[in-house]
Amino acid sequence: MEHPKSLMENLLGLLRVRVKRGVNLAVRDVRSSDPYVVLKMGKQKLKTHVIKKNVNPEWNEDITFSVLDPNLSILLTVYDHDTFSKDDKMGDAEFEILPFIEALRMNITGLPSGTVISRIQPSKQNCMANESCITYTGGKVIQDMILRLRNVECGEVEIQLHWIDLPGCKGL
Repeated sequence: MEHPKSLMENLLGLLRVRVKRGVNLAVRDVRSSDPYVVLKMGKQKLKTHVIKKNVNPEWNEDITFSVLDPNLSILLTVYDHDTFSKDDKMGDAEFEILPFIEALRMNITGLPSGTVISRIQPSKQNCMANESCITYTGGKVIQDMILRLRNVECGEVEIQLHWIDLPGCKGL
């Protein structure tokens, strides 16, 4: 797949969001829910597969975004899949990617695996359920996050951010 030149000139790289799992998600069907996650950044919108009858689903699915603007945030929405009616929302959360990009731009190499580069504290301005650490692990910078879902009675989603450099793009 050839990328148009203008895209490559503006592309910083690829952000891989690993949607790990949901914890204590809301019940939307009789006794359980069939949850899946939709992630939206700018015009890009991607989703995970549906996990049947599980309010503690393990998706372990990688969603990859092309990053042109590091100031965009990502909106994560959990839905309950319904066969015969409109899928119900089961809460949403928003997270910034800029702190992760800034950590990548520090161009760190050769640290012991597991070294914490920066910590983001939960606040009223973000959806973090607890402190989020950006770490240098196995030669790569990664960020782990537990997001508390809004607009719903309960539920959290665990995600992890990875970065993929693309040859021929603008880069960080």
